[in-house]
Amino acid sequence: MANRDHEAMLQRGAYIWNEWRKNNPGIQPDLRNAHLFEVCLSGVNLNGADLFDAWLSWACLRKADLRNTNLTLAHFEGTILIGADLRHAELAGTDLTNANLVDANLANANLLACRIAGASVWNVNLQDTKQSNLIITSPTEPTITVDDLGAGQILYSFLNNVRIGRFIDTVVGKVVLILGRFTPERKAVLDAIREELRKRDYLPVLFDFDKPATRDITETMRTLAHLSRFIIADISEPSSIPLELQAVVPDLAVPVQPLLLSGQQEFSMFVDLRKKYHWVLATHEYTDIADLLASLGDKVIVPAEQKAKELEKR
Repeated sequence: MANRDHEAMLQRGAYIWNEWRKNNPGIQPDLRNAHLFEVCLSGVNLNGADLFDAWLSWACLRKADLRNTNLTLAHFEGTILIGADLRHAELAGTDLTNANLVDANLANANLLACRIAGASVWNVNLQDTKQSNLIITSPTEPTITVDDLGAGQILYSFLNNVRIGRFIDTVVGKVVLILGRFTPERKAVLDAIREELRKRDYLPVLFDFDKPATRDITETMRTLAHLSRFIIADISEPSSIPLELQAVVPDLAVPVQPLLLSGQQEFSMFVDLRKKYHWVLATHEYTDIADLLASLGDKVIVPAEQKAKELEKR
């Protein structure tokens, strides 16, 4: 059971509690099985506290300091933990159903057998976090477990959101990734391609690769590419072959249809990509936007669709 004095002090709010912690640095808060439903404790300092089996359902712990806390079997259903610091926290068996952990820091935390059904975990720091047997279903449903917090969030959404299922059915086979540079001249070409694809019932997605190559950008591009029916890449006026394209083409197996403004030359490195990977199609040259749109169907979409169907059979 919790130390009643500690529990009563915490009930008075984060400011009074934090002042007490400053004046009593040697005391480890004992909040085992404490009942703290719906309390507002934004910014509270619970570093090193014992919250075993504590009840903090629907509480607000935004930007709370929960480092090194014992949260084993604690109840955080619907709790706001946005930006909370949970480094080295012990959360084995904790119930995080519908909790909001956006921007939380869970580095080196232990999430063994947590229940994460409906939890929001965007942009969470999971460096060296122990993730295994995470439960993505409610206690009344058959148990489904995963070993990755992000994957659990996505899978839960797929299983429980009819609209997402319908969205997937809608976009499969319709997404076309358009790659190019967002300079004024090139952006006009990309916008024209996008509008024409919309008319043909595709779902165009524009990606500007005139950015420094980083791991995040490459991973984003790889994810979009894997969702795509095919890729249209305008390689006109590059200072070099886009590094992101080099990084993802080898493991794509998605048709890549290059475009090039007449009078310009392909880089030899891009020619090498075509020789190595048959899903990189022959480059289509165009003189201006009108010429490109007039030939888009026969020279761009048809070859890309043919290659996509060929890849589906493999």
